[in-house]
Amino acid sequence: MIKPSAIIYVDGFNLYRRALINTPYKWLDLPKFLDSLLQEYEIKQIKYFTARITPKPHDKSAHIKQNTYIRALETDSRIQIHYGKFQNQDKMMPVAPWEYDEFGQPIKRRVRVQQEKGSDVNLATNLVFDVLKERANAYLIVTNDSDQVGPLKKLSAETNALLGLVLTSPEPANELLSIGLPIVRKIREGLLESSQFPIEIKDAIGKFKKPESW
Repeated sequence: MIKPSAIIYVDGFNLYRRALINTPYKWLDLPKFLDSLLQEYEIKQIKYFTARITPKPHDKSAHIKQNTYIRALETDSRIQIHYGKFQNQDKMMPVAPWEYDEFGQPIKRRVRVQQEKGSDVNLATNLVFDVLKERANAYLIVTNDSDQVGPLKKLSAETNALLGLVLTSPEPANELLSIGLPIVRKIREGLLESSQFPIEIKDAIGKFKKPESW
């Protein structure tokens, strides 16, 4: 029996922050994981949206770990990496909990705000373009980001495309659920555990290993 084809769109940082960051499952074999979660589909392409991170004083090897993981992902020919970028700004923000100065004004501190730019737009653009070109039978986003509500609602209302979500959080965004998409899956810890890359991987360049701190 021929399976319907699917294209998967992965919000990389949303997946990491919502489902992986505080777990031992960061070395996730994403293609294996998605194949297991969506067994009724033939996944023809996995589009992974992220941004290059830079070293931080408290984690000087962060970019190395990210590069190693992306290298692991790219051992599967279905993976396509799309890069946005980070924007760093120093801003004066009120402290939490609220504190006030002698004039009754909120006390502020300078904080570093890091925002990822481009990934949400890149993901939505790819999704819309692929749907309009009818490049697969089904299209699923791996996220819990309500920023994707607009594109999903429009496509759901204006096309016959089979759309779905793989929710990255045990507490899904109500805005996403309210769309009423026909395919909604949740991430299970057992599947994360069984979908890890081998500790050592070989690609066209040579052998490399899972980051030690992971």
